[in-house]
Amino acid sequence: MLQRAEPQDFERVLSSMCTVPHPVARQAAERFLATNPGDPGTYETVADLEDAAVDALGELTGLADPAGYVASGGTEANIQALRIARNRADTDDPNVVAPVHAHFSFTKAADVLDLELRTAPATDYRANTDAVAELIDEDTVCVVGVAGSTEYGFVDPIPAIADLAHDADALCHVDAAWGGFYLPFTDHDWHFGHAAVDTMTIDPHKVGQAAVPAGGLLARDESLLDELAVETPYLESTSQLTLTGTRSGAGVASAVAAMDELWPAGYREQYDRSMANAEWLADQLRARGHDVVGPELPLVAADLSVPMTDELRERGWRVSKTGAGEMRVVCMPHVTRSMLRSFVADLDWY
Repeated sequence: MLQRAEPQDFERVLSSMCTVPHPVARQAAERFLATNPGDPGTYETVADLEDAAVDALGELTGLADPAGYVASGGTEANIQALRIARNRADTDDPNVVAPVHAHFSFTKAADVLDLELRTAPATDYRANTDAVAELIDEDTVCVVGVAGSTEYGFVDPIPAIADLAHDADALCHVDAAWGGFYLPFTDHDWHFGHAAVDTMTIDPHKVGQAAVPAGGLLARDESLLDELAVETPYLESTSQLTLTGTRSGAGVASAVAAMDELWPAGYREQYDRSMANAEWLADQLRARGHDVVGPELPLVAADLSVPMTDELRERGWRVSKTGAGEMRVVCMPHVTRSMLRSFVADLDWY
């Protein structure tokens, strides 16, 4: 079966937040495939590369002296951020407050960590801070903001959310898993330099064009990561703070390679192209009578009918829908204007 199997190509993939790895990232992943950053005492080279990856992510996110590591993806990073918040808090009944559009990984995290997840409604696709404030109490350990929501690509008011968190002696976590590599080239206030953010998720394997798996967890201070550390008596290193134990160095090396190659000019060019493509598609859909949400970042949602979306999938387009039923198109680096013209032509055919 494997001899006949071919991996998914990206020629008609419009719904994924993963993309084709940059060639230098692919090469680096292959070189470091068999290394294990989970054992830094033995695999010293890839451990040094992980430090370089964290430093590069800190530069992207306004943090001069970042702490963190390369995770398997945004889900792991979000779980770990809530684990930090829970472990440092002095309560027997911890809760987390997040906007209703927070990624479903927070539901997983709450289940795994035995946390109550409270979700606040949105106004114009962004967290309603008055509603967030009403949900916070003395048992709140973390308040979450999203910088580039999965469904619509909108950015929450991060400084206001951070203020609410710290007024309650809770941590502020920002999920920028997808948006984090686009946002440096916008006017949004979203990162450590803009607000009192404590932890952040940002994934090189999304817009950063690293190979999967290469997520990222950042913390403002190393002491926050101490909440995650466990002893590792049979390894050359004495403790470990990651959720996974053995990890391939492929993600670490590819993240460093991609960021070295593309930051900042390459990522800026990609943002400009992706945003122009999203705006072009939004204009085309509006001209055909569809209600369109966005784009605030390079993601477009529109009210295409279920039969129309199903027909597009039958014609090979990989598209998905929001919770409210709109079709969503994510303008990732592999999405070109030519692809979008073909997509609109098939839409017109329907």
